[in-house]
Amino acid sequence: MTKEEKVKIITNKLKEEYPTVETPLHHKNTFELLIATMLSAQTLDATVNKVTPTLFEKYSTPKALSKANVKDIEKIIYLVNFNKTKSRNIIKTSQMLIDNFNSNVPGTIEELITFPGVGRKTANVVIGQAFKNPEGFVVDTHVGRVSRRLGLTKNTDAVKVEYDLMKLFPQPEWDDMSLRLIFHGRYRCKSRNPECYKDPFWSKICSCVKEKRVN
Repeated sequence: MTKEEKVKIITNKLKEEYPTVETPLHHKNTFELLIATMLSAQTLDATVNKVTPTLFEKYSTPKALSKANVKDIEKIIYLVNFNKTKSRNIIKTSQMLIDNFNSNVPGTIEELITFPGVGRKTANVVIGQAFKNPEGFVVDTHVGRVSRRLGLTKNTDAVKVEYDLMKLFPQPEWDDMSLRLIFHGRYRCKSRNPECYKDPFWSKICSCVKEKRVN
């Protein structure tokens, strides 16, 4: 089986198991998506979704959040990991949105990564979900782990993994395929006690079964 053939059957299987995908982060607009994604770094989406309703009810615009007291933000997002640093970052980001982008979230990686606490992963999420024109492939711990187990990459560096996956999947599918790999990593090809062995397809193709890997 060639890699192209392997990618095709993996794609079809993931589409079958996860036909409709969208970010689990609750948001009403691009600004809320940006802030929620910033908060989600090293934090479960479910945890972020617990704090953002209060945050966005009180600070619904860049102008409102830019004027917030950092201590007040820390209290609201206290469940989120690194809440002190993230509080400063989202306030500063809101101010930069006002000063540099007329309060509008920009739609390119180059612009988005100028904000404090925004790297390629966050930028790719925002561009893919909000602008529907992905410039890159979202790579989190799930995507990295699953793509290595499936033989789609040998790299461990997130940026190198991203570029490997960008070569394998067509650009219009980058956003959806990254979400499918994330969901697959969360619900089946887990870091500990993966369950690929329960499915005949995954049991043949995933190294977590062949190597009996329990990381």
